[in-house]
Amino acid sequence: MNPVALRAGLARGWIEFKQTWTNLDDVIGQLVFVALFLGTLFFMRNATLPGTSFSLGAATVPGVLGAGVVFNGLTGAAGYLAVDREDGTLLRAKATPNGMLGYLVGKTTALSLAQLTSMAAVLIPCLFAFSALAPDGVWSYLHLLGVLLIGMAATMPIGAALGSLANSARSIGLITLPVMAMGAISGIFYPVTALPEWVQGVAQVFPMYWLGLGMRSALLPDSAVVVEIGQSWRPLPTLAVLVAWAVIGLALAPVLLRRMARREAGSSVAERRQKAMQRVG
Repeated sequence: MNPVALRAGLARGWIEFKQTWTNLDDVIGQLVFVALFLGTLFFMRNATLPGTSFSLGAATVPGVLGAGVVFNGLTGAAGYLAVDREDGTLLRAKATPNGMLGYLVGKTTALSLAQLTSMAAVLIPCLFAFSALAPDGVWSYLHLLGVLLIGMAATMPIGAALGSLANSARSIGLITLPVMAMGAISGIFYPVTALPEWVQGVAQVFPMYWLGLGMRSALLPDSAVVVEIGQSWRPLPTLAVLVAWAVIGLALAPVLLRRMARREAGSSVAERRQKAMQRVG
């Protein structure tokens, strides 16, 4: 990798990340997102997992974190690409030596920092609210970090690939809706074993279920495993599925991004801008 592009990309990513915390709309959006999750978990604090005395609220925290990684990884990466393609940012990057490489490093950096910040904003209050979380101390946090890293690798390239296929920023809704449907069957707010077996099978195809399971294995005590499929944390299948999604994403994303970059030209940007102005008018 070109060291100049790497340094430029890292600097760009850090600047973009900081900008999200100087924009009032972005900050409010982050706070509302965190408040909604924390409020939901608060009202679940006195409920228990079926067949156990373990708090349902505590058991839900890892699933929420895993869902956040998938949602931000897929829709965040896709949204960035769609918006930057529409406003000409990608065209300017393409016209600069090593610009596309620096652009991709920058977006990956900004998204990764945003993921870490969002996770910390949810996890830290929950550690105080639910004493049963992270029973193994430092090992629990290292385990969680490992799951987070592989989870980002399994989702952000797929998000970039989807973003390269989007015609405009408005079409990102076509990605958001399936991700929300994925969350509904992935055992975020209730054990996946409460669902029909065929639904459990569908859930296990996608990374959201496995990220939630991996984070539960990191943050919950062994007594909570009784509500999981097969009453096991299944570490090897978790690793295998997430690595498989990472490989698929890393294979598809470069091909689709190169194709998208080749098609970018001043005329295409102007055409999209004209269509946007017609819709506004």
